[in-house]
Amino acid sequence: MREYDIVIVGGGPAGLAAAVSAKKAGAERVLILERDQEAGGILNQCIHNGFGLHTFREELTGPEYAMRFLSMAKELRIPCETDTMVMGIDRDKVVTAMNRRQGMFRVRARAIILAMGCRERARGALNIPGYRPAGIFSAGTAQRLVNREGYMPGREVVILGSGDIGLIMARRMTLEGARVHVVAERLPYCGGLQRNVVQCLYDYGIPLRLSHTVVDIRGRERLEGVTLSRVDEWGRPVPGMEEDYACDTLLLSVGLIPENELSRSMGVEMDPVTSGPVVNESLETNIPGVFACGNVLHVHDLVDYVSEEATRAGENAAGFASGVLPGAENMVPLIAGRGVRYCVPGRIDVKRMAQELPVRFRADRIYREALLTVRCDGRLFLRKKKRIMKPGEMEEIFLRREELCAQSGLRGITIAVEEE
Repeated sequence: MREYDIVIVGGGPAGLAAAVSAKKAGAERVLILERDQEAGGILNQCIHNGFGLHTFREELTGPEYAMRFLSMAKELRIPCETDTMVMGIDRDKVVTAMNRRQGMFRVRARAIILAMGCRERARGALNIPGYRPAGIFSAGTAQRLVNREGYMPGREVVILGSGDIGLIMARRMTLEGARVHVVAERLPYCGGLQRNVVQCLYDYGIPLRLSHTVVDIRGRERLEGVTLSRVDEWGRPVPGMEEDYACDTLLLSVGLIPENELSRSMGVEMDPVTSGPVVNESLETNIPGVFACGNVLHVHDLVDYVSEEATRAGENAAGFASGVLPGAENMVPLIAGRGVRYCVPGRIDVKRMAQELPVRFRADRIYREALLTVRCDGRLFLRKKKRIMKPGEMEEIFLRREELCAQSGLRGITIAVEEE
C-alpha cells in the first residue's frame, strides 16, 4: 500500500489550490485523485472571463485560471491520477480507488482533503409535471455541450432558475444564435450574482421573471413548449397567472448540491443547511486529519474564494501531517442567528485560530440598510452596517483572535442581522 502525507479527493480548483498550498507548506508526498479525464474541474468549460481578479489581480477565463494552478502543480511535481474514481475512505484515512491503469488500489494518508465540488440539482427534484421529452438539460450540461463539444442543445430556449450558470448560459446561447425567451425564478429574488444579472440578462434584453416556475411541459419525443405560472409566497401556482412559451429547450439552473456521499460514508458530521461538512477554524471536520474546502463544503460565488479557502485547508493539512497543527481543545460554536442561514466554519478553537479568521455565510432574504452583528454569549462584540445583503451573494466577516481571547469563558458566538 502506497503512503502519502496528504491525499486530495478532487482535482478541480479547490483540489489544485489545496495541493499547491500543502506542498509549499512542507508536505513532501501529495497525491490528487480526480475522476474526470483531466484536472481543472468545471473551470475547463467556463470559457467566459471574470475569473482571477482576487487571486491573480487580472481577468482570466476559466481554462486560463485552471492552467495557472495546473502549471504550479506541475512545477512542484504533484502527481494527479485522472480517470480515477474514489470508492471509499475509512476513518484510518485509507482511500480505496480504481482506474483502468491500476485496477482497484488503496493508498494511506496522514491527512485527507475533501475537494469533490458540487453537482446540479436535476429535474427529478423539482416535481415538474409532464412527459420526459428530449430538450431538457441542466445548465451545466448545456454549457459543456456548447463550449467543449460544439453542440447546440436547441434554438428556442427557456431557463428555469437564476443561478449563475443559468444566467451565464442565457448570454452564451444568445451569442450562439439561439433565442432565450425568459429566465424564470421561483423565489422573489435572483439566485445569482448581480453582475451576472446585468451582464447576461439586462445587456441582452432577456426578461427575468421572479416568483415564477414551470408548471407544465409539452411534447413527448421533443420538447414543444412549457407553461410558466406566478407563485405565491408559499411557492404555490396562482390560478389564472399561467403563460405559455413555445420552445425546444429547457435549461435547469435550480441549485447546486455538494458532492458528499464519500464524506457521509466515512462518518463526517454534516450541516443540514449547507449539505456540507461541519468544520472548525482549520477547515478540519469532526474526524481528525480530514479537511474540506471549496464547493464540497458550501457553494461559493467566486472561484477566487474557493482557492483562498483551499489554500488554508492545504496549509493546515500539511501542519497536521507533520504534527505541527495542535489538537483542538475548547471548541466554541458559531451560531447562525436571525437572518443568517449558516456559518462556515461552524466552530472554532480561539487559541488555535489565525490572527484574522474569515467567517462566511448567506442571508436568508434580501436586507437593505441592515446591521450585521456578532455577539459573544449575548454581549455585542462587533457591529457592521450593510447597505444590502442578498441570499445569492456570499457574505464575509473577519474575527480577530486577540479580541476573542479577551472574552473569558466564551461559550458561543452568534452572527445575526438586525434591521434599523
